[in-house]
Amino acid sequence: MITEVTHVTVLVADTDEAFAPGVRWVTVAPPGGDVEFVLQEPSDGFHGAERAAAMRDQIGTGTMTVLAVDDCRATVDALSGRGVEVTTGPERVPWGIHAVVLDCYGNPYDLVERE
Repeated sequence: MITEVTHVTVLVADTDEAFAPGVRWVTVAPPGGDVEFVLQEPSDGFHGAERAAAMRDQIGTGTMTVLAVDDCRATVDALSGRGVEVTTGPERVPWGIHAVVLDCYGNPYDLVERE
């Protein structure tokens, strides 16, 4: 079950230029805001060269919404049973268990179960 929107990813060519210096996953939010915007620079080392190149081509064209889920594997099973395309995972990552699904227009959503 999806419980909330937690992050919206904005692909940027350079996180230093977009916000502040340093290599990291930058999140920004308005004061008192519950949703954080992730400024993410595609990285060959983290994403792989082919995926990072594809992500660089998407800069300025859209975002990825991160949805908190209480059970990522069960949510993926339920969504895929309804015909939703799963492109990644579910898999364990440093921040929990995640999977990427696409809506009927090809927009990606990152489902994250925090651990």
